[in-house]
Amino acid sequence: MKSDVVILGGGLAGLTLALQIRQQRAEASITVLERRRHPVPVSAHKVGESTVEIGAHYLADVIGLREHLEQCHLRKYGLRLFFDADKSEDLAGAGELGGSGLLSQRSFQIDRGVLENHLAERVADEGISLIGGATVRDVDLADDDGNHRVVYRGDDGEHHIQARWVVDAMSRGSVLKRRLNLAEDNGHQCSSVWFRLSSRIDISDWSGDEAWHERCRDVPRWLSTNHLMGPGYWVWLIPLASGSTSVGVVFDNRLHDFDHLKTYEGTLSWLAEHQPLCRRAIDQAGGELQDFLYLRNYSHGCRQVFSGKRWALTGEAGVFLDPFYSPGSDFIGISNTYISDLIQRDLAGESIARRARVYQHHFFSFYESSLLLYRDQYPLFGHARAMSSKTIWDYVYYWGVLALLFFSNRLTDTDFIHRHVVMLDQLRRLNGEMQTLFRRWAEVEPAIDPRGLFINQTRMPLLVRLNEELGQVADHDLDQLDARLIANGEMLRLVAGELCLMAPEAVRACVSLHAMPQPGTSALLAGLPARFVEPVANLPPERLAQAG
Repeated sequence: MKSDVVILGGGLAGLTLALQIRQQRAEASITVLERRRHPVPVSAHKVGESTVEIGAHYLADVIGLREHLEQCHLRKYGLRLFFDADKSEDLAGAGELGGSGLLSQRSFQIDRGVLENHLAERVADEGISLIGGATVRDVDLADDDGNHRVVYRGDDGEHHIQARWVVDAMSRGSVLKRRLNLAEDNGHQCSSVWFRLSSRIDISDWSGDEAWHERCRDVPRWLSTNHLMGPGYWVWLIPLASGSTSVGVVFDNRLHDFDHLKTYEGTLSWLAEHQPLCRRAIDQAGGELQDFLYLRNYSHGCRQVFSGKRWALTGEAGVFLDPFYSPGSDFIGISNTYISDLIQRDLAGESIARRARVYQHHFFSFYESSLLLYRDQYPLFGHARAMSSKTIWDYVYYWGVLALLFFSNRLTDTDFIHRHVVMLDQLRRLNGEMQTLFRRWAEVEPAIDPRGLFINQTRMPLLVRLNEELGQVADHDLDQLDARLIANGEMLRLVAGELCLMAPEAVRACVSLHAMPQPGTSALLAGLPARFVEPVANLPPERLAQAG
């Protein structure tokens, strides 16, 4: 057998890549090898149900799944965080960060089984060969311009395929990563357990407070990705269109015992101690336990993901960050965009060696900057002021830089990125300093009483504007886009300064801004509650000593 492209793995990353290559190179022969057979089970197929802006845009508009997503999945009503929910019998007593309305860019709660079955049908309709029940046994990479050789076992024995391109989308079972010794520890030591129940858990049922219900009357909280926050951990609650609910616990290994959590009974016991409202809701919901899975040390890096010798890794076969902001489908969209561009250029006869190196440099820059959002940050997750301020910064940084590049279709425009490379590197360093600030902030500042606190992101004009602008940048010419990115860079510096003013004075030196803005000189953080914005005065002496 011969094929222009062989994709190892027919999950979300592999199937979307196959469709993206077909869009760009209609005549290419594409073969996808998948160990499972379609259709796959729904509801309890794979974890990774929540999307954010880049991943949702990739699936809906780049791959063309908008109608399927609107009809067969749930619209996501944003991210919602609850602080100190364990200290109240009523969820209205917890601090809340979320929205009372919807932002412009749609995202979705996806049922992975439903989505991957639909993708398999689309792949077949496009004339792409999807071979189920195929176990990849060996990959022999060519040293020169010859074809690679892929060996797989199917129902009728062993088969060989000659391929110009091999792309590994086999998730954590990556063949190329093992073969080429590409695995890399990224220093982010966290683990997760998760399960699906065949019943709906509606977080709105956790309170009888009418005022609490009224402030989010138009956006049912259960349709958000709900996070119950605590020191060193968070718990997710994600609804699925099938009626099931996904529940997960994600935690820093240094602060919570993996061995205690790695059974369903152990997780329920842990929830009874750390999030009793959630444990009670699980008991009351009933329903069938559809699965229970766990993953120790889920985050990982990779030394190389793209090669000018016509191989690549995508999805979790390459790198995986953290589930907190649901970046998995984002990085699938980013890596697939780079890979499909390299493939279509190579099949058109263009030399891609230099471009592969440049794309990999940019990809790793995005990955490493995003890793800073998670690594060593879990201890502050239960601190309402530091964590909420971090979330605001993380949103602004994500929408203002990486999402702008993706939505404007400029990821593969090396000239555009080169023009802004100095500013992008400065912003990456500023992001690292801000993450240090948030961590130190939580270490030294006593926690505030979060009761009644509502940080309404959809009432913050800056967040509303940045999200809305993502839908406009694809129509910008280069001059407009240059101006937009430069303006966003300046805006990020101002936001960093305003957040520094909210932080304890003792930790502001973490951020090397040339000049700290004066209070009240900018209104970028307008919409935040007054008692949230005001810094906590008179830190105890031991906290000041800790701040250095």
